[in-house]
Amino acid sequence: MSIIRWLVVLSFAVGVLLAAPPVGAAPYEDALANLSGKSFKQTEQAIDALGASADERAAPVLRALLDGRLSYDPAGARLVVEGADGALRDAMTGDVITSSPADLDRIRINNRLRRAIAAALGTLTLRAADPARRRAAAEAVYKSRDAGSLEALEAALAAETDPGVKQAMTEARAAILLDARDTPDLDRLAAIGVLRARGDQSALALLTSLPDDTPDTVKRTADAAADAIRSDLKLWEAGQNTWYGVSLGSVLLLAAIGLAITFGVMGVINMAHGEMVMLGAYTTFVVQEVIRQQKFSLWIPGTDIGTTLPLPFPVSLDWSLPIAVPLAFLVTALIGILIERSVIRFLYGRPLETLLATWGLSLVLQQAVRTAFGPTNKEVSNPSWMSGAFEIGHLVITYNRLWIVCFSLAVFATLLLMLRFTRLGLEMRAVTQNRAMAASVGIRTGRIDALTFGLGSGIAGIAGVALSQIDNVSPNLGQGYIIDSFMVVVFGGVGNLWGTLVGAFTLGIANKFLEPFAGAVLGKILILVLLILFIQRRPRGLFALAGRAVEA
Repeated sequence: MSIIRWLVVLSFAVGVLLAAPPVGAAPYEDALANLSGKSFKQTEQAIDALGASADERAAPVLRALLDGRLSYDPAGARLVVEGADGALRDAMTGDVITSSPADLDRIRINNRLRRAIAAALGTLTLRAADPARRRAAAEAVYKSRDAGSLEALEAALAAETDPGVKQAMTEARAAILLDARDTPDLDRLAAIGVLRARGDQSALALLTSLPDDTPDTVKRTADAAADAIRSDLKLWEAGQNTWYGVSLGSVLLLAAIGLAITFGVMGVINMAHGEMVMLGAYTTFVVQEVIRQQKFSLWIPGTDIGTTLPLPFPVSLDWSLPIAVPLAFLVTALIGILIERSVIRFLYGRPLETLLATWGLSLVLQQAVRTAFGPTNKEVSNPSWMSGAFEIGHLVITYNRLWIVCFSLAVFATLLLMLRFTRLGLEMRAVTQNRAMAASVGIRTGRIDALTFGLGSGIAGIAGVALSQIDNVSPNLGQGYIIDSFMVVVFGGVGNLWGTLVGAFTLGIANKFLEPFAGAVLGKILILVLLILFIQRRPRGLFALAGRAVEA
């Protein structure tokens, strides 16, 4: 008899287990049942329950609620999710609803509920397989500081193995504990230490927004941590401004280095130098257009005369700059030689006429580009290896600026080697130091002048390639750099490459440190005034060239 009784009890227990819903289903179903939009308080409770359910079906429902795509069907007593394609689905089962309900009530939310949804979504992804998603979830919890996420956050933190994600979760936990009023003082002090180590603006905001009834010990510790973060941020800000100045200095170096060669060897004030920069940028645009279309089109503007040729093999857009650099140098160098041979060589010794002639040439080149390409800005994209940024502490460095700095230094080093170890460089230095003596020993100064002008124009062209990655490509591109280029050359010493290097980075860094206090325009005016005062004391710049002709 006892055996029969135990069998009955066992069968009853098995039946109960089989009839029980699966683990995790009931919390999700209960939360959906309360998400009918009857009141904001009930909706908030349902959102918190969905976040705590750990059900993979909850995230799409919460996103639909955040985007305004979640409705309640009174007739069917169910929640309806509107998909991106317009299809309606049952939030409980995920099945497509074939017949549209006659009356749907859109579930309304406010800013408080939006923050609750963000926190719930963060809680749902705290245990995701992808570390990037877990870190993003931890950052979302850090921003929302939702105390309802603390239990799930601590459970995820205990199981976390990735150091970066674990640090983000620790900071999110510290933000919640510091914000909660019922947190013990010792936990608050530990949270302040975590936020002090984070040391960014968001941590500073948390430390300075404590309520008035905060205990004095916690308040003093938070104030001390906030003062330390302010000091650190000032140092990082100075480092960021220095990097911006180095970046600007590298741009000025590229734009001015060709002018330094031309001005130093030939004594020509070339007002068309900025247009050589502009032509280099447009060369980059043409190269990218050819790569995008995978064909080369050559047409005479305003006519039907031309031809189109396909590229012999596919070329990736990532190769556009390596192709554009030598091509831009070649194009602008040839144009520079043509300008020197056809105009400038007849005006040596007449600086005013040379300045006016090159200024006229700059207008001609600008109008030619407007006729060929139009007056509007042209799109020049960054290759994948120049896109994005990375951080060193609180210092943000973009890859395009970093590549330009490295590129400008590489151009500078190459030019130094060329002047030091090639015959052309030797002859250029000889003409710079004493033109008459160089001519008397057989150096063809006219040929050196043409090649020097071509070299300076070619370097301006590759400067345009770099500038196309950070500035608008338009017919007026060069006008924004010609004055600054002359300032760099005069400040560093006419014709001295090392002076151009020091002058470019000095003016770039000084400009970026003055801008936050004086503004962009007034900052440049102050730089110009300081430069004029400097030239009054050292008329030949930082590094004056040595030579009898120069000294005479």
